[in-house]
Amino acid sequence: MLRFVFLLLLFAAATYLVVRVIQARGLMPDRPSRPGGAVPGRMVAPDDDEDFLRDLDRKDRKRRDPEDPPPSDA
Repeated sequence: MLRFVFLLLLFAAATYLVVRVIQARGLMPDRPSRPGGAVPGRMVAPDDDEDFLRDLDRKDRKRRDPEDPPPSDA
């Protein structure tokens, strides 16, 4: 059992060192490059999106419309 733990630690240390050497030499990019260097557009949360809020307000008004009678429990 002790031999297995020793081999596991040796493998982990060797893997760590190989990854560090690859990163130090710059063989692995830090992050994937974007085609054309384009920057993605800013994400808009639903509570910041004016169209979403307008549509939500319309649905709410439609649901509260006083012209429509409430459903009967018959």
